[in-house]
Amino acid sequence: MTRRTVTRTLMYLSLITAAGVVLLPLGVVLLTSLKTDREMANGSGALSLPGDPLNVHNYVTAFQDGHMLAAFGNTAFILVFAVGGTVLIGSMTAYAIDRFTFRFKKLVVALFLLAALVPGVTTQVATFQIVNSFGMFNTRWAPIALYMGTDIVSIYIFLQFVRSIPTSLDEAARIDGANAFTIYRKIIFPLLKPAIATVVIVKGITVYNDFYIPFLYMPSQDLGVISTSLFRFKGPFGAHWETISAGAILVILPTLIVFLCLQRYIYNGFTRGATR
Repeated sequence: MTRRTVTRTLMYLSLITAAGVVLLPLGVVLLTSLKTDREMANGSGALSLPGDPLNVHNYVTAFQDGHMLAAFGNTAFILVFAVGGTVLIGSMTAYAIDRFTFRFKKLVVALFLLAALVPGVTTQVATFQIVNSFGMFNTRWAPIALYMGTDIVSIYIFLQFVRSIPTSLDEAARIDGANAFTIYRKIIFPLLKPAIATVVIVKGITVYNDFYIPFLYMPSQDLGVISTSLFRFKGPFGAHWETISAGAILVILPTLIVFLCLQRYIYNGFTRGATR
């Protein structure tokens, strides 16, 4: 009992410490966003409470001057097409790998793993030339095309679920005259809902938070997403940390709300795909 108590105590202490390390910077940003410029000029402590906890002036300034509405629109447009393409390409790839026998099948799977090991930064020169040659530079289709290149994690999630679907369903459909695409569309894809939910959340948060690709391939200010808009917003307000903090909170809130509401789908998707 003593050893179990000590183990449990250490576990809770480690969790509390980790939570504190993650939440402390967010708390500082939140408190800073509610302070006035005078409070910041007086050198108030990072963890000191604001004089007016309902002060939303910084949020109004950040939303209007940071062009957040247009940024959210561009982000939503990219999210819909990029995540939708990832789901289709990833599920089709997993279906083909698991259900079909073809030459160099193992080589193809090995190449997927090899591609995942190559740092994306090392291939950006060639990638930029390809994107520019297709005339997609400085358009919203450039990041969409790059994001739709499904990562190995999405393929792995779909592959685990496809393997859990009995092949007898495929055989029964083929007896009824269904071809491979019909089997995928009417049988496989509808049964992948838990995996789709997991991929949508994981990929969506990745695309939402990404800064490098939109900044490199969409330099126009009119095409700014939330990450690049927040970066550009820092310019005229370089010394006004209360306004910058308000902009950061506006960027963080959507992903935080989505993750808190849908986190069980992430965990269930990983565990069910790994055990079924």
